[in-house]
Amino acid sequence: MKSIDALQDSTFLIQLLESWAEAGWLRWLDVEVARFFQEMTEDASPLLILAIALTSHQNGRGHVCFDLKHALDAPESALLLPPENAQSTPQYLPQTLFAHISLDQWFSALQHPRLVSEGSGNSPLVLGGTQARPLLYLRRFWQHEQSIKQAIESRLSTQYDLPISLLSDSLNRLFPQADVNPDWQKIACALAARQGFSIITGGPGTGKTTTVVKLLALLQQVSLTQQGRPLSIRLAAPTGKAAARLNASIASQVKGLDLSSFTNEAQIRQDIPTEVTTLHRLLGPLRNSRFFRHHRGNPLRVDLVVVDEASMIDVELMAQLLDALPAEARLILLGDKDQLASVEAGAVLGNLCHRAEAGHYTPDTQAWLANVTQQTLPDAFLDANGTRKDQAITMLRHSYRFGDTSGIGQLARRVNQAEQPNTSSPIHSLFDQFPDIQRILLNSTDTPALNQLLCTGYGAYLNALHATPMTESMTASARDHWALGILEEHSQFQLLCALRKGEQGVDAMNAYIEQLLFKQGLIKETGTWYAGRPVMITQNDYSLNLMNGDIGVTLPYHYREDGQARLGLRVAFLSGDGSQQIRWILPSRLQAHETVFAMTVHKSQGSEFTHTALMLPAYDNPILTRELIYTGITRAKRQFTLIDRSNHILNNAVKARVYRVSGL
Repeated sequence: MKSIDALQDSTFLIQLLESWAEAGWLRWLDVEVARFFQEMTEDASPLLILAIALTSHQNGRGHVCFDLKHALDAPESALLLPPENAQSTPQYLPQTLFAHISLDQWFSALQHPRLVSEGSGNSPLVLGGTQARPLLYLRRFWQHEQSIKQAIESRLSTQYDLPISLLSDSLNRLFPQADVNPDWQKIACALAARQGFSIITGGPGTGKTTTVVKLLALLQQVSLTQQGRPLSIRLAAPTGKAAARLNASIASQVKGLDLSSFTNEAQIRQDIPTEVTTLHRLLGPLRNSRFFRHHRGNPLRVDLVVVDEASMIDVELMAQLLDALPAEARLILLGDKDQLASVEAGAVLGNLCHRAEAGHYTPDTQAWLANVTQQTLPDAFLDANGTRKDQAITMLRHSYRFGDTSGIGQLARRVNQAEQPNTSSPIHSLFDQFPDIQRILLNSTDTPALNQLLCTGYGAYLNALHATPMTESMTASARDHWALGILEEHSQFQLLCALRKGEQGVDAMNAYIEQLLFKQGLIKETGTWYAGRPVMITQNDYSLNLMNGDIGVTLPYHYREDGQARLGLRVAFLSGDGSQQIRWILPSRLQAHETVFAMTVHKSQGSEFTHTALMLPAYDNPILTRELIYTGITRAKRQFTLIDRSNHILNNAVKARVYRVSGL
């Protein structure tokens, strides 16, 4: 079979797709989708069937749609090149096949009313974009995108007529003096207060949580003054781990918030919510369904929803969230636009914030902010043609955690500035300049420096476990206090891996670390369950109130049964409501879970660790991107260690960007 045959005969095309799937370049699901449409529609051209297969494949890779022009310009982008652990290479790859295709030919092949429309009707595919840059969608993704666009546009058109004096006075009480100028936190609160949709983005330590707590105080003060009642506010995050972290952070911030200058201080503090839930729990999941209890026909009863870690929200979940909000309800998104995008299709926060760096505020916005906040926007952030969306986004630009003397902060900034011409010194040179970042150069997995790092990192909580073992005489309170100390020690260190498979992947490293700790006597046994085993929940379990990403540690547990004292195992989890309460779960009750000495960078989103180590694979891989490296670095609060084999892996990774096709 020649490559041209596949473009002239659908049977040959399916055979080619099968060869791609056998080699791991394409999913078998994509082949079956193509086969279904080929058999259902005899007059569909091979070019159309190819476009359908690649659209399905792109959805699986996180793209909302298939950019036909980009595929022709960069054929290697059409498939997963190379797949992890690829064993063989098909005879014909996209660059060979696409050499025979023009954009006009492909556009012409898509003129098939039963299968493809521009949105009307119920065709399974929708052709969007422009003739110069056609975008092919599976209908449900096109509907999600349209729903998001319409809901955001509707909220952006809602400007709240707030008394300048009330707004300005309240802001000045919440921000009595600024450490930096302009005070972007104060600006963020002002912009979010005046419209129905807003985004506050910023890196770690820029004060997103501090800002949102002050914003909630501001909105409650305005509502109490104007309407005589507080707003109904819900706080949410995409994962259980992110929700738990925000819960604890919000509770701490609310407790320490200085509201003494307000005459109704107690009322405002009482009306700031501290309970954070997962988005799925907020929307109300329906059993064995991708749909939720709350939707346009049964909306949430809220005035405002705040969502943290919004970079993790995929296009479908964002559409469902917006669909479940009453038309008059506000939505505020918090997140770091530079982090990894969602696991599922879409990069909603990144798409919405793609102009945030430059501001694009209009002179009218500048004048309004000067009047309300007494802050002057620098001219560099002005744009007379700024859009309504630009005026709703604030980027917090000052890191209170990582200053100029922080290696973690400098490394994160260098990663994000990899393409800028003034970054002439090698990125690896930073490891020689700052004490809070270090590098371990691997010769093999069994490197003494690596072993020492792992034994020291995980030895802290394991030594705490063995140094003061649980006793039968412990009270419930003492037992919980003991477990809390071990969980806090465990959160001090975490190894992150870029990949799941391979020698430097999560699976191999979990097995390696388990054996290493056993040999060192830090764990007394190995197997499925043993004292000291850290586990992570990998799927929401509403019956146990455990969420995807929750981490617990397996501990000895004394209990009585049939009048006899017994010693077993329980997994200790933090309650997740900020109360620092311990929940003890029988190992046999845990369903989807895994050992978590090592976890993927994706799984670490929403988490922070005192010392984070990031292990890179020995060879280049498409999953290694700037966003992944940045996310791994910024999980560290005080210490970061890079584990790699050569300079070029990191250098190549920071030049590769996550490119997700969408029409947002």
